[in-house]
Amino acid sequence: MDRFSEYRIMWIMVLFDLPTETKKQRKVAAQFRKNLDQDGFTMFQYSVYLRHCASRENKEVHCKRIKAMLPEEGQVSIITITDKQFGEIEIYSGRKEQPPNAPGQQLELF
Repeated sequence: MDRFSEYRIMWIMVLFDLPTETKKQRKVAAQFRKNLDQDGFTMFQYSVYLRHCASRENKEVHCKRIKAMLPEEGQVSIITITDKQFGEIEIYSGRKEQPPNAPGQQLELF
């Protein structure tokens, strides 16, 4: 049962601020978003993407992929948190609290 511990399951949060002033910069930013989407990330907010990882080892694989696709310009931050920490998130729309709309859990086949 330790395999499914809320302290072992990880979330990767990618936050980015990429320049979009020129056509080339917009294309690079769109490609970065597309690459995140293809790697299983879900948009949490604009320029904030999340991905569920079943283990710390799986988290490392996806962090390496992000680092390999970093654009030449702009800022990208990678934050990793445990499932327990993610469960403590508070989301507000205006002053009204909203339930977290987390991406679905991945199905694991044995």
